[in-house]
Amino acid sequence: MVELLARLLMAFAIRAFCRWFDIPSPAPPRLVGALLVVAMTIGFLLTEWFIGSR
Repeated sequence: MVELLARLLMAFAIRAFCRWFDIPSPAPPRLVGALLVVAMTIGFLLTEWFIGSR
């Protein structure tokens, strides 16, 4: 639980830093882009798990 809260805090801190200094955000600005990143991450993790279990 503490790890999840730390990750959320870091994500909000990075976003606030980018907004404050007018730096382009490293995250996609649209929900579809964010879902694409999530899907690619899940696919990578599942592939790594599948190959590692053999």
